[in-house]
Amino acid sequence: MRYDYVPLPHRKPLKFPDGKRLVLFLTLNFEYWDLVKETDKPYYAGGPAILPDPLPGNVADYPNFSWREYGQRVGVWRLIDIFDKAGVPATCTMNAKMALERRAVIDAAKERGWELIAHNYVQGELLTEYANNPAKEREIIRNTLQVYEKVVGKKATGWLSSSLRCTTNTVDIIAQEGLLYHTDIMNDDQPYIVHTDHGPVVEVPYSNEVNDFTIYVRRGMTNSQAFEVLKDQFDELYHEGRDSGRLMNIGIHPHVWGQPFRVRALREFIDYAKGHDGVWWTNREEIARWYLGVHETHIPTRR
Repeated sequence: MRYDYVPLPHRKPLKFPDGKRLVLFLTLNFEYWDLVKETDKPYYAGGPAILPDPLPGNVADYPNFSWREYGQRVGVWRLIDIFDKAGVPATCTMNAKMALERRAVIDAAKERGWELIAHNYVQGELLTEYANNPAKEREIIRNTLQVYEKVVGKKATGWLSSSLRCTTNTVDIIAQEGLLYHTDIMNDDQPYIVHTDHGPVVEVPYSNEVNDFTIYVRRGMTNSQAFEVLKDQFDELYHEGRDSGRLMNIGIHPHVWGQPFRVRALREFIDYAKGHDGVWWTNREEIARWYLGVHETHIPTRR
């Protein structure tokens, strides 16, 4: 991917509208994993497992499948209730099979006017499997976008790859397909431009650190520790955003943060963040469209 290396001190201040200083994305991931896959190799379903001993893909792994399915049946509704009561929006990622197999979840997001981001066809298929086969990658992306348009009723504007595993071809492909922004890269606290042969794409960085997979599953933190991670991230970015705006992303998976014994940390953090002025509760599309109009005043394009 072609993007300029511009160190933070070399940029001009990024000034959000109305004096906002921090954009907060509550990223709710709507993901479907196939029960089986046509392979006798260990099956990576697209996220960490609760039971770590992998089974061959052609053998049903009910403990791990049903752990994830809990998020679709129960956990997501608990999280939606928290967002509704707090009066804050989610920005949602959605793979195509989730839209086809778990339509009620997608309809709930649509009813609330929440953003839906195209998120691959199915969670267990990584674009990196086709790093040297751009035609196949393009086919997967197009199939995903076709399902998206059919279910959501409009064209997608943004893309997140399964497990953030894009290739060097992904951004060029989504630009050619007319998408506005990409969100796989985790190298910044501000948006920036990725250059393609089909025009600019806004990179709206994701986070694998401030993410329930990392906080709870990989590092085994408690709710109190999770809240401190969110608060410390927020406080520092909010402070820095006084001079130049910052982005904060929280990665949320319904089968992880949607568990009853975990939701307290997220609920308390949302209440904490709502107590601060200058927070822009928005979505990636709005940020990307806004940034396209101002990026030359932030990081001028090198010619």
